[in-house]
Amino acid sequence: MAHSTIVGGSSAKRVINCPGSVALVTKVPPKPSSSYAEEGTFLHECMERILNGESIITFTDATEEQLNEKLRPAFAALDEIDPDGKLEFQTEVHVAFPEPLQEVFGSCDVVGRRGDTAIILDWKFGSGVWVDAEENDQLMFYAAAAMHTENCRWAFEGVSKIECIIVQPPHVKVWQTTPGRIKNFERELVRAIHSAMREDAPLKKGDHCRWCAAKAICPLMNGEANRAVKTQLDNLPDLSDALKLADLLEPWIKDVRELALRAMEEGKEIADFKLVSKRATRQWVDAEGAREALEQMGLDMSELMETKLLSVAQAEKVLKKHKLALPKDHVVSISSGNTIAPRTDPRPAVSQLGQDLLAFSKMER
Repeated sequence: MAHSTIVGGSSAKRVINCPGSVALVTKVPPKPSSSYAEEGTFLHECMERILNGESIITFTDATEEQLNEKLRPAFAALDEIDPDGKLEFQTEVHVAFPEPLQEVFGSCDVVGRRGDTAIILDWKFGSGVWVDAEENDQLMFYAAAAMHTENCRWAFEGVSKIECIIVQPPHVKVWQTTPGRIKNFERELVRAIHSAMREDAPLKKGDHCRWCAAKAICPLMNGEANRAVKTQLDNLPDLSDALKLADLLEPWIKDVRELALRAMEEGKEIADFKLVSKRATRQWVDAEGAREALEQMGLDMSELMETKLLSVAQAEKVLKKHKLALPKDHVVSISSGNTIAPRTDPRPAVSQLGQDLLAFSKMER
């Protein structure tokens, strides 16, 4: 599912509303892939295979939950979209704009045609945020690009209607529009991209900020945060305004912390802060060896076993009742990762050994 770096289907709304975000996003290192993104990619690939004729019973690499809650409902949605079986379609279609937007492209899940109606369909397999089809910038981006793409033109020739469809199991959302509306959207997109290329490209905050990778460094969001810190709660004219501001600031704060953590783990120093280990939790070095050591203390092991040996913290509570100490040779403290803390925090800074060795090797050269 390749998309251009300037603007793609998923970023079209942001770029149209905030052209200045294009330059900001290039300054932020890409986020690492997540399990949610990987699952989404896998399910998209499954749907492509199903639509190209592969039986769903062959998907042994999919979990029962993925089959029953995602793939089967998504496939069944086609009966609602195309009850007469007249839909002609292509899957995973590379769609692109002509000059001067030849570097703007994307990948559309389904491009098709049913009678005098062109079809643009997008699978959504996330269940955290429900997506509407009406005036959906991502679908309009795909429709506009597909109208210019040679192997998709057959779907749009002579049509009077375009159906933009979101299939987000168990929901199917359809918005019917016209080629004229899609042309108007394309003109908006062109103006936004031209604006984005200027040094003074405008910034604008709104709900399009939610998925923007550059929230952490956005001057508008920084300004909102500063004002929020300085404003006394008693002076707020309306808590409704405060809650709306919180909706903008919470994801911004999360992005700031994630960006700073990635930067510091790559060796970048940030004034007044350092990288420290998260609180370490004690674990058995070898659960079987620990069980044997505890048995040798003469303890009733039923107190220390459920289906497996109790955790260190739980076992310590049992031992305290018998006025016994943990077998120290069988316990180790392991941190779950790194976090950022002020320089005044008593915990020692994490040693960036790998970064230090890399810097040393460069000096040696």
